[in-house]
Amino acid sequence: MGDKKLRWGIISTAAIAKRAVIPGIRESETGVLSAVASRDMAKAKEFADSHGIPKAYGSYEELLADKDIDAVYIPLPNHLHKEWTIRAAEAGKHILCEKPLALNAEEAQEMVDACAKHGVLLAEAFMYRHHPRYERIKQIIRDGEIGEIRGIRGAFTFNNSAAASNVRFHREMGGGSIYDVGCYPISAARLILGSEPEAATVQAFFSPQHDMVDMMASGLIEFPGNVALTFDCGMWAAGRNVLEILGTQGRIELASAFSCKADNSANFVVYTKGGRREEEPPQVNQYALQSDDLGNAVLYGKPLAFKPQDAVGNMKVIDACLKSASNRERVQI
Repeated sequence: MGDKKLRWGIISTAAIAKRAVIPGIRESETGVLSAVASRDMAKAKEFADSHGIPKAYGSYEELLADKDIDAVYIPLPNHLHKEWTIRAAEAGKHILCEKPLALNAEEAQEMVDACAKHGVLLAEAFMYRHHPRYERIKQIIRDGEIGEIRGIRGAFTFNNSAAASNVRFHREMGGGSIYDVGCYPISAARLILGSEPEAATVQAFFSPQHDMVDMMASGLIEFPGNVALTFDCGMWAAGRNVLEILGTQGRIELASAFSCKADNSANFVVYTKGGRREEEPPQVNQYALQSDDLGNAVLYGKPLAFKPQDAVGNMKVIDACLKSASNRERVQI
């Protein structure tokens, strides 16, 4: 769109930054990596050198004070999202914050309000939503190819239960599978249905070996119109990453619904009365598209694909899921 570049700073040396977001920014049309910060200067310097990042800081505060940084990516543990998003907003930085945006909807709203007050943009890092296949899926549904939607089924599981020191296994840090991966099918159902849920019922396995976080959860999320999402999520189970949209006349299946590579793993299958077909969406880097969404909004005034208030809506559902799982009850949203 132009020669202007959004200058990014990375707050922490988290694995997700190294594995996915930094390559995404590099592949984006609008972004350039300018700095990384860690609470350990030696660690920041090593990370910067290994990734070709010009500046390294030994504190997050120093990075936020850098006037040459336009936006920050925050992949910190969940309990630190609120603090550093608000501090970044106060420093005038635009923000891409990892999902889930906060520990609860109240915190998320505080973050949204702080960013609005300081005139900066806030985006939640649900990279999968930026892949063009989801717009295509919504078009297929609008065209009536699978009839009326009767239900959505999603699953996102993996097994890293042996990594005892992982931040996902600490309650006070916002650990647990609902926060970490259950948020994806919840977000996807809200995206596809275009409405907010009415109630949640969730059963979870809270593991004594993992600080009593939910290592596995299964839930039913009720939407208007007698449509429901059934989902499961886990961090102590075999890997799955799937979504099925069931209609009266057909269905859509995604074998790699949330995490997919820039290859044919993004393909999805449509079943209708006319038979089965495989759709082949463009082979893109969804992390690059996520970066460009914020970049185009900051540099050229293009609206964000997803308003920050959407993150508050997702947190309301997560709040209800956690309450339901803890109390073994149906929770209205």
